[in-house]
Amino acid sequence: MKKINSIFAATLVIAMMSSCSLTLPVTATSNPVGSKVGTSKANGFLGILYLGADASIKSAAKNGGITKISTVDIKQNNFLNIFTSFETIVTGE
Repeated sequence: MKKINSIFAATLVIAMMSSCSLTLPVTATSNPVGSKVGTSKANGFLGILYLGADASIKSAAKNGGITKISTVDIKQNNFLNIFTSFETIVTGE
């Protein structure tokens, strides 16, 4: 029985230490895919506290020097729903 408890505890610790990352497309335009990439990121705590964060498409395009947007993707990282981050990735020219 102790061995089962040890295995369960180890599995629980590994599950708690894991994180999840997901990248999803948001939009695409008829502009050709350019060589420039811009990003903007917002980090949060408990899914509700995003102090001074700006993960907007406008900020990502500005950071990459992009004036003609081709694609927009959103990348979300999550660690036990405690720490989360959203990153907007814009490509274009």
